[in-house]
Amino acid sequence: MKSSVLTRYRVMAYVTAVMLLILCACMVAKYGFDKGEGLTLVVSQVHGVLYIIYLIFAFDLGSKAKWPFGKLLWVLVSGTIPTAAFFVERNVVRDVEPLITDGSPVTAKA
Repeated sequence: MKSSVLTRYRVMAYVTAVMLLILCACMVAKYGFDKGEGLTLVVSQVHGVLYIIYLIFAFDLGSKAKWPFGKLLWVLVSGTIPTAAFFVERNVVRDVEPLITDGSPVTAKA
């Protein structure tokens, strides 16, 4: 597996997690203080689009790493639980790094 598959998953995991935290803060402002209704709408839509991209990259990584269905489902759902994606991303990197090849051709010995 190429390292770019893991890199794009990691980027989207962090971006999605940060956007979810921002969305949570906007929801508190909207429903707790009646402020920022328009901002909440924009942030929720941006998070939704980014989450779809995260799902695609996480599914791609999971299929290439040959994860069992339970692990893949946990990684996919972690983008909806505030702060979970930070912890799941760390575990995914630890599990996937040994599977990464550098992409250079392997020379066969005669």
